[in-house]
Amino acid sequence: MPRRALLSLLILDVAIAAAAPPGRGSQGLPTLKYEKFKLKNGLEVILSEDHKLPLVAVNLWYHVGPANERPGRTGFAHLFEHMMFQGSKHVKPNEHFRLLEAAGATDINGTTDFDRTNYFETVPSNQLELALWLESDRMGWLPDMLTARNLANQRDVVRNERRQGESAPYDIVEEGLFHQLFPKNHPYYGVVIGSHADIEAAELPEVREFFKQYYSPGNASLAIAGDFDPKTIKALVEKYFGAIPAGPPVPPISATTPPIASERRATITDRVELPRVYMAWLTPPIFKPGDADAGVLARILGGGKSSRLYKKLVFDKQIAQDARAEQNSLLLDSVFEITVTAKPGVKPEDLEQAIEEELARIQQEGPTQAEVEGARNVIETNIVRGLERLGGFGGVSDRLNLYNHYLHDPGYLPKDIARYDAVTPDSVKKFAASLTHNSSAVVYGVPGEKKLEDVPKREDAAAQPPPMPRPDKPEEAWRARPPKPGKSPTLNLPSPLSFKLANGLTVFLVERHNLPVITANVAVRAGSEANPPGRAGLASFTAAMLQEGTEKRPALKLADDVEFIGATLNTNSSADQASAGIRSLSKNSDAAFDLLADVVQHPAFQPEDVERVRKLRLTAILQQKDNPYILASKFLYREVYGEKHPYGYLETGTTESTQATTREDLLNFYRAEYGPANALLSVAGDVTAAQLKSLAEKYFGGWAGVGKAAEPPVPGTALARRIVIVDKAGAPQTMVRVAQVGVTRNNPDYPAVEVMNAALGGLFSSRINLNLREQHGYTYGAFSAFVYRRGPGPFFTGGAIRTDVTAPAVKEIFNELRRIREAPLTPDELSLAKDFLARSLAGRFETTANIADRMGELFIYSLPLDYFRTLPGRIDGVSAADALRVAQKYLTPENMVVIAVGDRAKIEPELKKLELGPMVALDAEGKPIASAAASTASN
Repeated sequence: MPRRALLSLLILDVAIAAAAPPGRGSQGLPTLKYEKFKLKNGLEVILSEDHKLPLVAVNLWYHVGPANERPGRTGFAHLFEHMMFQGSKHVKPNEHFRLLEAAGATDINGTTDFDRTNYFETVPSNQLELALWLESDRMGWLPDMLTARNLANQRDVVRNERRQGESAPYDIVEEGLFHQLFPKNHPYYGVVIGSHADIEAAELPEVREFFKQYYSPGNASLAIAGDFDPKTIKALVEKYFGAIPAGPPVPPISATTPPIASERRATITDRVELPRVYMAWLTPPIFKPGDADAGVLARILGGGKSSRLYKKLVFDKQIAQDARAEQNSLLLDSVFEITVTAKPGVKPEDLEQAIEEELARIQQEGPTQAEVEGARNVIETNIVRGLERLGGFGGVSDRLNLYNHYLHDPGYLPKDIARYDAVTPDSVKKFAASLTHNSSAVVYGVPGEKKLEDVPKREDAAAQPPPMPRPDKPEEAWRARPPKPGKSPTLNLPSPLSFKLANGLTVFLVERHNLPVITANVAVRAGSEANPPGRAGLASFTAAMLQEGTEKRPALKLADDVEFIGATLNTNSSADQASAGIRSLSKNSDAAFDLLADVVQHPAFQPEDVERVRKLRLTAILQQKDNPYILASKFLYREVYGEKHPYGYLETGTTESTQATTREDLLNFYRAEYGPANALLSVAGDVTAAQLKSLAEKYFGGWAGVGKAAEPPVPGTALARRIVIVDKAGAPQTMVRVAQVGVTRNNPDYPAVEVMNAALGGLFSSRINLNLREQHGYTYGAFSAFVYRRGPGPFFTGGAIRTDVTAPAVKEIFNELRRIREAPLTPDELSLAKDFLARSLAGRFETTANIADRMGELFIYSLPLDYFRTLPGRIDGVSAADALRVAQKYLTPENMVVIAVGDRAKIEPELKKLELGPMVALDAEGKPIASAAASTASN
C-alpha cells in the first residue's frame, strides 16, 4: 500500500519518547523509545524498535477486568482469558498454541488482573504476521467459537485453576483479607478468577454480550517491540486489525470504595502448620500521589533481608519465619499489605504486636535517608532489568502498555523514575502515618479445617444455540489461513569469551551493551550429589550460609550493602552445583564484584548465624507439609531414588539431617568443595573483556581454595511399579506424579529426548495436556519433563487433578506413555516439536541472567563452548525413528511409580481398580498409615 494512502488511515498520536530528565536516579538509566498511533477503529498501537535479537513481542491489552464486572458474575474477564485461546472463525480449537509453538514462540500467555486483561507472545521476527493474524482473528472473529460446548469446557478448566489455588497454603486467607477491605458488591471483593458459583452460573448469552461490549479495537491497545521493519509495520497492523469495527462505547466504571472507619478483623482456618498475620490498608490508586511513597515504604518495611520487619522479627527476635510488605497498586484503590508467618509456638497476637511496634517506630521517626536511597535503587534497578525482555511480564511491550493503560502515556518511564526520585524520608513518614489502626484490616490465618465453596458442576443442555451473529465487516480471502513466515532470521547464539585466572578459575563472558545492567554468577560443582551419607541438605545449608555474613560483613551489613546499590544477591544449590549470583546496574559493577567475591571466598559461618539459619530451615521443612506441590516432589525423589541416594530428597534435606549438621560439617564441606579450580565466573551484560579481566583478577585472583567436583551419582536398583498415596484429607485436587529415572544432561540422545518429550508433555499442545485438560477437563494443566543432571535425573509427568477423576487421569497418563512407545510421532508432531525447540532458543538468551545461566550449563555439564550454536542443527536432525527409539529406551511405564498427594479416602478405591501394582498410603511425614500400609492391588 502506498505510504500516503496508509497514513490517511492512521491517526498519529504521539511521537518519540523524551529523554529522561536530569536527576540523581535517572543518571545512566535508559530511554524507552516508542511511537504511538491510532487506527480509525480506535485501536491504539505502540511500536518500539529493537534489533538486539531476531525476536518481536506482541502484547495486547484489553481495558477490562473485574473492575468492569457486575456482582454475581465475577470471573467473566478471567473466563474470557481462557475462551480467547479456544479458537476463532479461522483458527481451530487448540490451534492458537500449536501454531505459535511451531513458530518457536515463547512467553505465550494471557493474564487477568483487577483492572485489565492482556495477551502476549514473543516470536521469531519472521513470524510477526502469524502473531498479528492470531490476535486479530480472535478480536474480530471469536464469536464463531463462543459455543455452549467451549464454555462448558473452559468452566471446568477455570474451576480446576481455582482449585489449584485453593490447594496452596494460605490462599483462602489472602482472599479473606480482600473480603475485609472491600464491600461484597465491590469488584475487588473477590479473587480475580471469580467464585465457583459465578463461574458455574455463567450463561452463554451473557458471555457473548460481555465479549461484544469489551473485546473490541476501541477498548484495546497493541504494543509491538523488537526486530520489526519500521517501513512495513504500520501497513501490517492496518491489514490485520483495520477492518474490525470499533465496538460500542465502554460504560465507565462506577464502583467506589468506602473508606474503612474502624478496624476490621477476621480469623480464617486453613490446613497449614503455622499461623500467619495479614495487615492491610486502602491506599492511593496507581500512579497517584502517595503510590510511590507506599512502594518505597513497602521495600523498607518488608522488602528483603535489609528490611525492618526482617531484621527485627526474623533476625533479632526470631519469632517470624518470613516477613514481607508490598503495595498492590490498582485503579480504584491500592492495597498496602504486610504479611508475616509465625515461628512454631508463636501466637499471632504476639506477632501482630511486634508488627505494630515496627510500624509505630517508622511513623514516629521516619526512615533514614540511606533506607530511602536503598529502596529507591532496588525499585529502579528492577524496572530497568525488566526492560531486558521484549515481552512477557514487565518486558518492554508490557511496560509500554502498562503506562498507556493507566496514564495514556507509553513514554512515562522517565516520569516513573522521577516520582521515585521525589520520595524523601519525610514523604515516607507522612505516608506511614496514614496507616492507622482504625483504617486497617487484620486477618489471622491459623491451623484448622479449610472451608471451601462446594458448588456442583452444572448439566448443560445438549442443544447448541446458533452462532453469535458477527458484525458486518468484509473478510478478505487471506484470513482463512495462517500467513507464511518471512525469511528466517539469522540465529547467532552466543559462545562465550573464555579465559582462566592463574588460580584455575574459569571465566566466561558474553557482552551485551544495550542496557546498563550486568549479571555475574559463580557456579561451583558442589551440589547435593556431594553430600556425605546422613547429611542430606548439607550442600544447600552451606550455600545458604554464604549470604549470612562474611568475615568483614555481618549478615545485616551484607544485606544493607546489597540493597544500597540496588543489586540482587542470591545463593543457592541444586543437585549439580552451588551458586552465588549478583545482578546490578553496570555503573555499580565494582561494588557488585566486591560483594560477590566476599560471599564466595570469605563466609563467616558464625555459630549464632548457623543456629539461626538452622531454625529457619527446620521450620521450612515443617511447612513442606502445607504444600502439595512440594510434597509431590519430595516423595517422587524418595520413591524413585531411595532415601540414601543423593537425589533421593529435596535440596533442603530432612529434619533429622538438618538437626545433625554441625558448624564443622559446613566448614569442612566448604573447604573441600569450594575452590577456583572447581568453579566458573560467568558474566553477561554491559562490561568489556578488558574490564572483566581487571575485575576478575582484582576480586577473585587471590582465591586459594582447593575444591574438587564429586563424581556424578549412579541410580540404584530398577523400580517396580507401585502407587504411593500421600494423604491430605479434604484436598480439592490430587497432585499426581508418575515418575522414573531419566537421563543425564550430557547424554548424546539429549536432542532426541527433548523432541520426544515436547510431543509427549513438554508443550501446551502436547498429547498429555490436550488429553487431560482440553479433551477431558481433568486439570488446569498437565505436563511431562526430564530433569537433567550430571547423573541420571528423574523423568516425571502429571498435574493437579480434580479429586473425583484422579484414577481416570492416571489411566490416561499411562495410555499416553504407552502410545508414545508404540508408534512414531506423526509428521506434524515431529515438525512442531523440532520447530519449537530450535526456533525458541533465541528466547533463552534474552536477558543477562538467561545468558549467565546458559553459560553455567556449559561448565557444569562439560559441554563445548559452541554447544548452543550447534544445537539447532542437532535438533533438526532428529527423526521420528529417533524419537520412537528414545521413548522405548528411556520410558518404561512398567517401572514407573505413581505419587498421588490428595484425599486418600476419596481417591484410593478407584486407584486400586487400575491394578498398577502394590499400593501404600503415607502421611505427610512419610510414615505408613497402618490401615492401608499393606493394601495391594493385583499386578
